[in-house]
Amino acid sequence: MALDFLAGCLGGVAGVLVGHPFDTVKVRLQVQNVKKPLYRGTFHCFQSIVRQESMFGLYKGIGSPMMGLTFINAIVFGVQGNAMRRLGKDTPLNQFIAGATAGAIQCVICCPMELAKTRMQMQGTGEKKSKRKLYKNSVDCLLRIYNREGVRGINRGMVTTFIRETPAFGFYFLTYDVLTRQLGCELGDSYIIPKLLFAGGMSGIASWLSTYPVDVIKSRLQADGVGGVNRYKGIADCVRQSMQEEGWRVFTRGLTSTLLRAFPVNATTFATVTLFLMYMREDEGPMDCDALQQQAQASSL
Repeated sequence: MALDFLAGCLGGVAGVLVGHPFDTVKVRLQVQNVKKPLYRGTFHCFQSIVRQESMFGLYKGIGSPMMGLTFINAIVFGVQGNAMRRLGKDTPLNQFIAGATAGAIQCVICCPMELAKTRMQMQGTGEKKSKRKLYKNSVDCLLRIYNREGVRGINRGMVTTFIRETPAFGFYFLTYDVLTRQLGCELGDSYIIPKLLFAGGMSGIASWLSTYPVDVIKSRLQADGVGGVNRYKGIADCVRQSMQEEGWRVFTRGLTSTLLRAFPVNATTFATVTLFLMYMREDEGPMDCDALQQQAQASSL
């Protein structure tokens, strides 16, 4: 159990290191002012951040997801495993239900973590007033928000996070289960790792596509208030204003960056988990394929 948990954490860390620059670009594109856009698109955003803020600019806010990683993986491991045991049969539907349950419960950690990440990623953008650094790091960010707005403040965006994470994890587990069955993941298969990498990457893409519009609203709500100005009264008002100002395309803002991130993040996570477990258990003989799939599933997204 401890070894599996460690493997999941290492895989998650690798995924964050690979995917965070794409996430920073996604957030910047999602929340930029459409009337005074700073970036023309995904690649222009990448270039602008590196040119103006160096490569470190792409990793703004990485402390928050790194801190929350252990807790999120622990929740996902425990909830998904227990849910599958209670549901009994390993079927695609049960994979969806177990994944959705895990996604819903881990929102308790995920929401404050992503709030700090989003606020840190937005530092140094916008008008001159907001260019000064408000937060030293992710912990300082959450403490300042808590001191100013209380528990409600650090849970800003919880409803949208719940709406996003619940089906996202469900579709991830469902897609991964279907793909690994179709690809014929079997013991002794010399292509088991590429198959798991492909299945994980495609499942990550499928899960993001299923809930992306909600993620746009979540990012806007969590970034609202940076610089001292609040634009939105709530979810419905955010949707209404966004639609009025930018049309339906607003719900695809940053999608290219997100999909570019989804595959390598999940692929890296799977490779790390797989290679670590194989190395640590090489004296125990070949690994059970179902067990390997469970570890890779629980540590992704």
